[in-house]
Amino acid sequence: MNTIMRKSVLGIAGLAFAGGVIGGPVAAHAATPTIDAKPVAVVHVDKPAVDKGKLMPNGTHGTQSRINLNDEQTANVKAIIAATKKSDMNERAAVISIATSLQESKLHNLGHLGDANDHDSLGLFQQRPTSGWGTPEQITDPQYSTTAFLKGLKQVDGWQDMPLTDAAQTVQVSAYPDAYAQWEQQAADLVAQYWNS
Repeated sequence: MNTIMRKSVLGIAGLAFAGGVIGGPVAAHAATPTIDAKPVAVVHVDKPAVDKGKLMPNGTHGTQSRINLNDEQTANVKAIIAATKKSDMNERAAVISIATSLQESKLHNLGHLGDANDHDSLGLFQQRPTSGWGTPEQITDPQYSTTAFLKGLKQVDGWQDMPLTDAAQTVQVSAYPDAYAQWEQQAADLVAQYWNS
C-alpha cells in the first residue's frame, strides 16, 4: 500500500509539475502587458578633468616655449605620466617631470650623441651614469629614468609648492637652472590632456 500510495503521490506531483511547466509560460505571457520598447542611448561618462590650478600652483614664470610633438615624444609623455602614477605621485609631479624632459631632451630618449654629448648624459632627463643615476640601459628606459627623477624630487622639501624651475633644478643640478620654467605651460597642457587617458 505504501508503494502504491507513493507512486500515486509522485504521479500527481509529476502532473502538477508538467502542467506548471507547460501552462506556466503561456499563462505568464498572457498576463504580461505589452511594452513599447525603444532603443536606449549609450552614455559615456567622461573622466574628471584635471584641476589646472594644481598643475601650475604658481603660474608660469617668464616667456613660455612650445614645440610640436611627434608620436615618439607623445609616447614618452605617456610613459612619464604612467611612471608618475606608479610612483604614487600627483599631476604636479608629472608637470615637473615633463617640463624637465622638455628642457633636457625635447622628450626624446637620447642615446650617446658622440661629440655632441654632454659628458655621459643619456635618456629623457639627460641623467649621467657617472653621477649615480643608473646604467646606460636603465637611464634610457623611460619608466626607470622617470622613477629615478621622481625619487630625487620626493627628497626635495616642499617641491609641491615651489616654482617648477626650482624643483627641477634641485634634482637636476643644471648649468642653466632657470631654463625649466619655459616649459611649464606645455607640460601642464600635456598632463591635462593625457593624465586620465
